Amino acid sequence: MHAISASLGPVFLLILLGVLLRRIGFPGDSFWPGAERLIYYVLFPALLIHKLATADVGETPLLPILGALMWMLGSGTLILVLARGWVAQDGPTFTSVYQGSIRFNTYIGLAAVDALYGDPGLVIAAIALALLIPVINLLCVSAFHLLLHRAGIKALVRSLLRNPLILGCLIGIALNRTGIGLPGWSANTLGLLGSAALPMGLLAVGVALNLRALGGTRRELLAATLVRFVVMPLLLLLVLQALPIPRLTAEVLLLFSTLPTATASFILARQLGGDAGLMANIVTLQTLVAFFAIPMWVLAGQRLL
Repeated sequence: MHAISASLGPVFLLILLGVLLRRIGFPGDSFWPGAERLIYYVLFPALLIHKLATADVGETPLLPILGALMWMLGSGTLILVLARGWVAQDGPTFTSVYQGSIRFNTYIGLAAVDALYGDPGLVIAAIALALLIPVINLLCVSAFHLLLHRAGIKALVRSLLRNPLILGCLIGIALNRTGIGLPGWSANTLGLLGSAALPMGLLAVGVALNLRALGGTRRELLAATLVRFVVMPLLLLLVLQALPIPRLTAEVLLLFSTLPTATASFILARQLGGDAGLMANIVTLQTLVAFFAIPMWVLAGQRLL
């Protein structure tokens, strides 16, 4: 447990530093929106391209990984739909609970994987991202479309095709499989850009937290948090024990199942008619709970997988 805490401690300290920077107003509120765009559109894609283009992915069990992740998302979705009468009273509320249950914070995930497993873990995480991001976006936007009659299929397709993380994964895999790799100075350049992605991303997570928005103990807030940190990891743990997946891969996937929901969930809720206030509460509470939940599940994975 000490080794896990020592690895993840700096990750959470950077998030807390982001909270502090927001509180003291440094370097100013106008700085962070542009910084988030830089992180999302440049730094993280550079990290993913660099890791995937130079990695040995030949032995990675893609089908078992895909099967495990789809089992988790499909089963979790079914549970939420069956329990809809308890977890949410209306459509907008349910969409926020749903996003809070299945979306995950990429910044925290990649930083935690890097701290615990290094480059081999980051390669697995990048492959998981390439599989998860399109499916999760499809599920979330479909929930808005079905419940609130918002966001058509064309808008969803455009969103997926423009997603910089998906594009980064696809470019990296294409460079890897074609044997082109990263010639000349491109490897070092992308490596430098990627090295800035994780600390900047964690600071942005802390800055985005709104502790004042966290209030009350609404049933929907608790439901989304329980599904995110209890139901989803348990569903994945069950299937990981049954599939022929290497231990390192299984531990990385389990870590991804314990991540708090993404801060981008609030933007989607506000744009498509969800309960934005509830979504802000879910993001904040889950990020705080993650300080304790991630180390616990990592330890469980090391003992059970």
